[in-house]
Amino acid sequence: MLKIKDIVGLPSLEYHLENRLTLSENVYRYSSERFIQLFAEARDAWRDGLIELNEEDAQLLESTDIGEYGVFEGEKVPLDLPMVKEQQTEAELKDAWRKWNKNNPKDQVDWGEYREEHGEHLDEAEYKGREVSLNKPKRGGPKKFFVYVKNPKTGNVKKVNFGDSGNLSVKIKEPGARASFAARHKCAQKKDKTKAGYWSCNIGRYWKSLGGSKNFSGYW
Repeated sequence: MLKIKDIVGLPSLEYHLENRLTLSENVYRYSSERFIQLFAEARDAWRDGLIELNEEDAQLLESTDIGEYGVFEGEKVPLDLPMVKEQQTEAELKDAWRKWNKNNPKDQVDWGEYREEHGEHLDEAEYKGREVSLNKPKRGGPKKFFVYVKNPKTGNVKKVNFGDSGNLSVKIKEPGARASFAARHKCAQKKDKTKAGYWSCNIGRYWKSLGGSKNFSGYW
């Protein structure tokens, strides 16, 4: 980003300009208020001709509504900001069930009923007769990575292979490469966890568990 006019009252954007950081190098915690605020400030400043953006950042603001909010079921939610649901293990869900029954002695429920109602996002499932972890990418398979997911329409567990099948290196540490990849592959439109494209775009969030030095917020 390049500032071409004075900016007042846009602290998140000012910090990035002073430190020569692009939008893809957002320093704030992913999905935090400040993280979203940076995109909102950049969008306003760019619209008013106060800053210039590189091609990747300009395309990000042009092709998405990131930095803006909408209302879903009466709740204010950020737009074009993929979220990952927190997963539970069977043991954690059972602990929650015990606490519920302890705190609600007059409205106790049996384990099977509680699991059926609250176990949609359990971290464990069965795939071809064996227990597997859901939504946790791993290295290996016919491509570079694979992940087990549950098809929300059928309830069946599916194995998704993604990444290239050759020896190309993953340049995830390069902000420019990440932004370019996200723009080329239209990552903001990839919402379906049962498709390889979603996981290719969001692999940075799991990079440390795959042997990397740290996770990366945002898209690949």
